[in-house]
Amino acid sequence: QEQLVESGGGLVQAGGSLRLSCAASGRTTFSSYSMGWFRQAPGREREFVAAIHWSGGNKYYTDSVKGRFTISRDNAKSTVYLQMNSLKPEDTAIYYCAATLRHRAWAIKWWDAAGYDYWGQGTQVTVSS
Repeated sequence: QEQLVESGGGLVQAGGSLRLSCAASGRTTFSSYSMGWFRQAPGREREFVAAIHWSGGNKYYTDSVKGRFTISRDNAKSTVYLQMNSLKPEDTAIYYCAATLRHRAWAIKWWDAAGYDYWGQGTQVTVSS
């Protein structure tokens, strides 16, 4: 049972930056998990933001954040990060961290929330115009 806790959210001006962290704990070694970031704005469905393979060798992003967001991981700290630069008001949402051991399924549809088994409670990101 993996436990995930997000942090680093807050209120920033458009064009600013935030770095989200997702700290994991559990019986399974953190490096065994492929990880994802999702976000949900009021009145909208939860959407995929970024994902990283357990090896750290494959990274994926939704088109709207490419070139602005960077996902990374530090296995020694059991933490995955989402560096968010050039933030826009439309980035405003609750951001969730997710983990999975189902790597074959992940390789086919890393963007699918149904492929992740463990979720954090989320951290609020608000970008003012």
